[in-house]
Amino acid sequence: MLLVRRIANLFRRSRMDREIDLELQSHLALRLEDNLAHGMSRDDASRDARLRFGNPVVIKEWVTGADTALVLDGLWRDLRHGQRQLRKSPGFTASAVVTLALGVGANAVVFSVFNALILRPLNVPQPHSLYLVEHKRHASYFQSYPDYLDYRDGNSTFSGMAIYDSATAAISVGKSSFKSFGYLASGNYFDLLGIQPALGRFFHAGDEHGPKSAPYIVLSYDFWRSRFNSNPLVLGTTVDLNTHPFIVIGVAPRQFHGTEIFFWPDFWVPIVEATQLGNSDGYLTNRTMHNLWILGRLKAGVTPQQASDNLNVLSSRLASEYPTEDDGLNARLVKPGLMGDVWGDPIRNFLTGIMILASLVLLAACANLGSIFAVRAAERSRELAIRLAIGSSRWKILRALLTEAVLISLLGGMTGTFFAATLLHLLSRWQPFAEFPVHVTVLPDAKVYALSWLLSLGSGIFFGLLPAQQVWRSDAAQAMKSGAGSSAAARGFALRDVLLCVQIALCTLLVTSSLVALRGMERSLHARLGFRPQSVMLAETQLSMGGYAEDQWPPVQRRMAEEAALIPGISAAGVTDRAMLDNDCCGTMEVFRAGTSDFRKDVFEAHFFSISPGYLKAAGTRLLSGRDFTWHDDDNAPEVALVNATFARMMFGNARAVGQQFLLFRGTHPTEVVGVVEDGKYQTLTEDAAPAMFFSLAQRATGNDTVLVVRSLAPANDTADALRNMLSGIDPNLPFVLRSWPDALDLAFFPARAASSALGIMGVLAAMLAVTGIFGMALYSVSHRMKELGIRVALGARRAELMQAALGRPLALLLVGSTLGMTLGMFATQLLGRVVYEANPRDPLVLLGVVATMALLGLTATWIPARRALEIDPSRLMREE
Repeated sequence: MLLVRRIANLFRRSRMDREIDLELQSHLALRLEDNLAHGMSRDDASRDARLRFGNPVVIKEWVTGADTALVLDGLWRDLRHGQRQLRKSPGFTASAVVTLALGVGANAVVFSVFNALILRPLNVPQPHSLYLVEHKRHASYFQSYPDYLDYRDGNSTFSGMAIYDSATAAISVGKSSFKSFGYLASGNYFDLLGIQPALGRFFHAGDEHGPKSAPYIVLSYDFWRSRFNSNPLVLGTTVDLNTHPFIVIGVAPRQFHGTEIFFWPDFWVPIVEATQLGNSDGYLTNRTMHNLWILGRLKAGVTPQQASDNLNVLSSRLASEYPTEDDGLNARLVKPGLMGDVWGDPIRNFLTGIMILASLVLLAACANLGSIFAVRAAERSRELAIRLAIGSSRWKILRALLTEAVLISLLGGMTGTFFAATLLHLLSRWQPFAEFPVHVTVLPDAKVYALSWLLSLGSGIFFGLLPAQQVWRSDAAQAMKSGAGSSAAARGFALRDVLLCVQIALCTLLVTSSLVALRGMERSLHARLGFRPQSVMLAETQLSMGGYAEDQWPPVQRRMAEEAALIPGISAAGVTDRAMLDNDCCGTMEVFRAGTSDFRKDVFEAHFFSISPGYLKAAGTRLLSGRDFTWHDDDNAPEVALVNATFARMMFGNARAVGQQFLLFRGTHPTEVVGVVEDGKYQTLTEDAAPAMFFSLAQRATGNDTVLVVRSLAPANDTADALRNMLSGIDPNLPFVLRSWPDALDLAFFPARAASSALGIMGVLAAMLAVTGIFGMALYSVSHRMKELGIRVALGARRAELMQAALGRPLALLLVGSTLGMTLGMFATQLLGRVVYEANPRDPLVLLGVVATMALLGLTATWIPARRALEIDPSRLMREE
């Protein structure tokens, strides 16, 4: 208690100074009275008292210094004593440090990812005032360029608005050409963000004077360093983008990677050059082409709700001005960085679920830690009783336990933080998709380190002091006789029971989660996709990269499909503008029933693709009724389409769809349905059945991409070589990316694989914690009942009876905790649904796997204690007594 007061004195100097002053005044008064009693005058008596006690400031400093020295000396002695105690018990120290490191490390990693993707703002000046303007009506969440102009010029709540879109282009430098990814951005993009170039200058709004008026390019720092060897003379040189010349005017700062967290662009080009990068002529003029992101900076003092209300007033006016083009236009604001809600909602849900499960890992680790400290206190009961008997206060003993807990916390926190930082650095260097500039930068910052130390200190100290009541209420005499006070031991053992049961329940829940994730991964691999990617090779390009105009695309695409079909081993070949479940998929288009005159009614949105004859066979998509396209379905023929089963049901009900017509939002002529295909997955694996329509590639090109799809029985490498030679014969300067369709689905399957990996790791951590907890309890039970077990053996107890006496309680706790954890797992569907594809904790295979896993963990944890119990020698125990 004295040490506590002295530590407190360090933080309340003014109160301590007053106490010293009062103490000095009392001593001076006593001396004054004594002098007066000896016949001295009051002045002489007062002067003599002050001289004897000296300068009060010096005395005050001396007392303060002595008090501080005593505090530091006491702390140093406690630290040395705690360090000796931990060195004397390496098993206890290692178990506690590893347990705490597992819990702290797991939470530090998960929080780092959450912090980097959700909490940390964009790396630009004043990021908190930046917002994306999303379109609630459209499933793609994008806006059109005319909408942007109306919002920019008509709002009163934003200090500025810019617009941008991702872009792909073939960049040619000298004789080399390579596919690169970048941004199309409005001229005020960089000015709105408030960043400065590392080299040269940025383009500005004043550079734009209509389409094709600003052939400038800004390079990213990494792209400039890797492709141009950090050469400052690149400024002013000309590079070709899709065979069109662009002047390099600047290099972005090193730490700026665009306004999306994952997507790191190689370049920025003014959006008025969109057609030069393969976009259609209506890209900047068609109000129905919702494919751009609007980024705005709020004015000082304006709230997001006020800005949203202001934009919706504009939306109402636009809806009345363009009744056949923009019905019900409205806006809402979201934070930038994760493509709005396209990536934002799934990632937030995923990380929230993972953080909850990581907290359960920490809670299980803390329960294990509390159990370890309880066992430690019980083992040291005789030592602590002797210290009490020879005059040590209970406060000093608790202070020693607290010091040990702090040391354990520091060691566990440092170990957990080190491994977390190492893992995060490896994760930040990982590029999950080699062909795309996708990066996951999750380096820890001050928030992460602060959380790690807070968790380690809080967990270690709190659970390290759980056995304090055992020390506080212990009977020294009884403890010295039997090694542990009976009452205290009973209470401590009950505490260990509860902690172990809670730990096993949490570990069982985490094991259940990991097995649910594995089953979800297995389901995703066997989900009905609407196509069969096995044995299919994709050759992807953009014909605009070779300088082809839009009207030149169909002849080249037809030649690609027809020549590919002639390659030996290829059974089918076709072309599409977008591969399903690919990174560029998938846009939507509004459709109406034939005869509709009011385009504000009877509308739904459907995914759309353009495909060539032969694509359905190459993709393995079943044609349910009607016919496939032919090359005669071109601009000279009536508009036709294939639709999926969901589209047919939503548009025509139970009527036969083939031969029926519907209207496109932009179409002036009805489109006839010539076939119905099976439903599929178009955007994500987790999407519900969605309507989709397929146009003839020779009749309607809906995108700049060209994907050649071939089904082959030959080995993948042979097919790729044959395709490469064939495509080089068509155009040797056109860059292609060749990959198998299963490899192309990596992005679609990434969430399921990430969930399986994350929950699998947590399951392993939970298993480790369960093993250590059960092992510690079983070993404690055996070691503290050696005399009793020896007597049982001497009296002829059988092996089964011996095992029941030695390990009955740990195994009973394993059964109770596992049952409780499985019950919790079966009710965790909503939590796991945030993380896992088609989560089903009640799956019989999952339940069977949990039972088998926990039984195996129990067997593993009790193996050594069981052998120790069976090897008891009663005669040796009697001699030792």
